Amino acid sequence: MRFDEGYSGKVFIMSRPDFDEAKAVIYGMPMDWTVSFRPGSRFGPNRIREASLGLEEYSPYMDRHLEEVNYFDAGDIPLPFGNPKRSLDTIQDYLKQLLAKGKFPLGLGGEHLVSWPVIQAVYEKYPDMALIHMDAHADLREEYEGEPLSHSTPVRKACQLIGPENVYSFGIRSGMREEFAYAKDSGMYMARYEVAKPLREILPKLSGKKVYVTIDIDVLDPAYAPGTGTAEAGGISSKELLEAIQLIANSNVHVVGADLVEVAPIYDPTEQTVIAASKFIREILLGWVK
Repeated sequence: MRFDEGYSGKVFIMSRPDFDEAKAVIYGMPMDWTVSFRPGSRFGPNRIREASLGLEEYSPYMDRHLEEVNYFDAGDIPLPFGNPKRSLDTIQDYLKQLLAKGKFPLGLGGEHLVSWPVIQAVYEKYPDMALIHMDAHADLREEYEGEPLSHSTPVRKACQLIGPENVYSFGIRSGMREEFAYAKDSGMYMARYEVAKPLREILPKLSGKKVYVTIDIDVLDPAYAPGTGTAEAGGISSKELLEAIQLIANSNVHVVGADLVEVAPIYDPTEQTVIAASKFIREILLGWVK
């Protein structure tokens, strides 16, 4: 699969034209085949790109300008509609090629199951990695109504792959009783309701560690991000998520890739969700791509 020939659609603001020179590659994973409530996240990647065109290129949070980071928007991975297994295999193969070329992968979702093949590919390259997961939902189910390929399962799969002691979840406020029991008994880290405060306490323990970060937009309260498939009251503010991104940027962890998932634009006619998501992507580019 070629991802270095440029993309004919809309690209993230200030995307460079040269894949080979880019340190980071933005790519979309337009899949919502396994969602448990409302579909529509497959339209998230392109709407985030469109919203980015209204951004300022300068970040007062990072005191950096997008011209300082060389990144390439490769567009969306072409996924077979309605086929989760083949879609996940396609994503994993794509990421292996991207990582082999030394790129920082920055994915736009898509439902949260798309993070699973990415984590697999990153783990293959960095077997000592840790996972930082920001979400409203625990995502620790083994299956959903008998289906193991579900957007409610990626963190459980990650625990089984990299070890629960290397998984750190923040902002969790929804899940089955069994999921919370698993988190407690397995040795993984789970911070309920908040992100920035517990993250500040955990980051020193991850100093020098290679870390992949996955952010589900529904970690935000629906007041800040109504455009998502499974909105959950009681979430954090946009300000707190920006603070969390800054905390990671200013820490000694080595971020090796990231994704932002579950943006479903159809449920937010105000577009505040895609506007916020594009700002978070800007901050990730400026803060995590070294």
